[in-house]
Amino acid sequence: MTTRRNMLGFLAGAAALSASPRFAFSAAPFSSVGNSGYYRLKFGRFEITALSDGTLALPMAQIYQNESEGEIQAALDQNFLGSEPHISINAYLVNDGTQLVLIDAGTGTLFGPDAGKLIRHMMVSGYQPEQVDAVLLTHIHADHSGGLTVAGKAVFPNATVYVPQREYAFWINREGLTAPTAEMKTDLQRAQVSLAPYIKTGRVVRFADDADPLPNFGSILRPGHTPGHSSIVLKTEAGEQLVFWGDIIHGDYIQFDSPDIYVSFDVDGAQAAATRRRVLAEAADKHYLVAGAHLPFPGIGRVARDETLYRFVPLNYEI
Repeated sequence: MTTRRNMLGFLAGAAALSASPRFAFSAAPFSSVGNSGYYRLKFGRFEITALSDGTLALPMAQIYQNESEGEIQAALDQNFLGSEPHISINAYLVNDGTQLVLIDAGTGTLFGPDAGKLIRHMMVSGYQPEQVDAVLLTHIHADHSGGLTVAGKAVFPNATVYVPQREYAFWINREGLTAPTAEMKTDLQRAQVSLAPYIKTGRVVRFADDADPLPNFGSILRPGHTPGHSSIVLKTEAGEQLVFWGDIIHGDYIQFDSPDIYVSFDVDGAQAAATRRRVLAEAADKHYLVAGAHLPFPGIGRVARDETLYRFVPLNYEI
């Protein structure tokens, strides 16, 4: 039976216990392990591995063109992106059972420590650069081709590089190039360096507009961002499509709602905007999967129409 006396004794014991010293544990240190940097999915019989080369914090309100900086910054703020949103740099590794094909090659050492992580993430995903049979370039800008070569050596020693013919003519042969800006001169020099060891060993193949550069892989010329900018198309036996966009979109939100906004590093901004309008309408109508080099990693999803024009719908996560 509980009495006042034994209740008082219990409370006194509890008070003494609470006053006794306790073991103290040090706080867990912050982890030094980074994000895995890859995302894998099955697409028909193909294995797709999205690889992050990193992100770059960029003043996008200044980089976006064809609308006032204030209006663009207001749209960025509305979407909680701030003045320097991080823009993803994505590449994609496709295993079709017979060959390993890398679509775009990241930045290498050209853009500092926040980028250039593609090889590390490829290795974490279970593949080595020596296993890559082919590299398909959507275009030859440095954030897509810079990772081909580091310190003058081919990063993918067993790979052949496939390049749109128009891209090679412009960036390597410099055909149709007049009065290049200082920024474009840098891009031209980087293109030469990135492709040099592959050209020297005869491992660069140029493909024509809308041609199939490899078995299972098609291409679509989508000019403007660069003269030969092309999307790469992968189709399943059931007829499903995954279209690796390249640089149709930079970031999220802004260009889906305002396709006429282009970026300062488009070679032909007006043509890039016209291409984007056409591509977004087609993707929304046909509901196929897209993979964007500068959409938030892993950058795979679909385009849907909404009350403001279009929106990106990321692929639902699956283990």
